[in-house]
Amino acid sequence: MINPSLDEPPYAEYIRARIRTVPHWPQAGVMFRDITPLLQDKKTFRVLVDIFVHRYMDQKLDVVAGVDARGFILGAVVAYELNLGFVPIRKKGKLPFDTISEEYELEYGSATVELHADACKSGDRVLLIDDLVATGGTMIAAANLLRRIGAEVVEAAAIVDLPELGGSKLVKQEGIPLFTVCDFAGH
Repeated sequence: MINPSLDEPPYAEYIRARIRTVPHWPQAGVMFRDITPLLQDKKTFRVLVDIFVHRYMDQKLDVVAGVDARGFILGAVVAYELNLGFVPIRKKGKLPFDTISEEYELEYGSATVELHADACKSGDRVLLIDDLVATGGTMIAAANLLRRIGAEVVEAAAIVDLPELGGSKLVKQEGIPLFTVCDFAGH
C-alpha cells in the first residue's frame, strides 16, 4: 500500500508509482520493491539521477560509495555526474585486493559486505548510496566499513525507505544522516 505524506516532495509519488512490487520474493512474506522499472524508462531514470545530483551538487564530497549491487547502478551515475570517484562496497568474496569486512542482519537472513582497505583516504567525505533501506543493516555495515578506514559518511541515501521495518530509524540512531526519495507503507 502506498502512503504518501502530505509534506513529501512532488517527485516522491512520481518515483514511487514506477517501482514494481513483487510479492513473496525472495521468500514468502517479503514484498520486494523492484527498482528496475525506474532504470528502464529514460525519463524516469533521468529524474531519479537528477534528484540525487541536485541534492549533492553543492556539497563538498570526495567520493560516492555504492552498495552491492543496486547501489552500484545509481551510485556510479551520481558519482560521474558530480565529477567524483566511485567506491564499490561488495558482498563477501567479490573484491580482489586487501579488504575489510562487516557482517550484518537483514530482513530475511544475514550477510557480509567488504570494502578495499585502500578505497578511501582518511578524512574523505563520502556519500553512501543504496537502493533501499529495510532493516538498516546493510547501510549501517557499509557506513561502519567507511568509518573504519577513516572516511566520513556525510549522508546515506536511498531511493526507497521501508519505515515499518525500522531501518531508517536505526541508521539515524547510528549518527548517519539519511535521505530517501520515497517510502512504502508495509513491507
